[in-house]
Amino acid sequence: MADEPHIMIVESRFYDDIADLLLTGAVQALEAVGASYERFDVSGALELPAAIKMGAQSGKFDGFIALGCVIRGKTYHFEVVSNESARGIMDLGVHHGLAVANGVLTCENKEQAIVRADPAQKNKGGSFAQAALSLINLNHNLNR
Repeated sequence: MADEPHIMIVESRFYDDIADLLLTGAVQALEAVGASYERFDVSGALELPAAIKMGAQSGKFDGFIALGCVIRGKTYHFEVVSNESARGIMDLGVHHGLAVANGVLTCENKEQAIVRADPAQKNKGGSFAQAALSLINLNHNLNR
């Protein structure tokens, strides 16, 4: 692992309670390995890729975690937000070589989102942090 990686966590705070659970899990995983982090908020999942690109341009971060939740509603908006935020985040990794974890839950309902986000249950926030750390480690090993 790269020594004490510095991570940018960008949160979509549309569902504050779910965002808090995701953040708790991510922070616990980062602190467990001695990683430092800075946290930033954006209004929604579609803003996550732009915020991460801005963070990457700063040169301050070794990796990035996008956190958020999109819950299916009664319109096509769910598909647009889910697909486009995922595409934007994926592009940052594939086309820009960033160590970025897509931590945007895409759920059918709020109950499902809570189970997935809660550190005492599925702890997806922790999983997303581990994914970012894994990519940072891979990048470090490939470029030494």
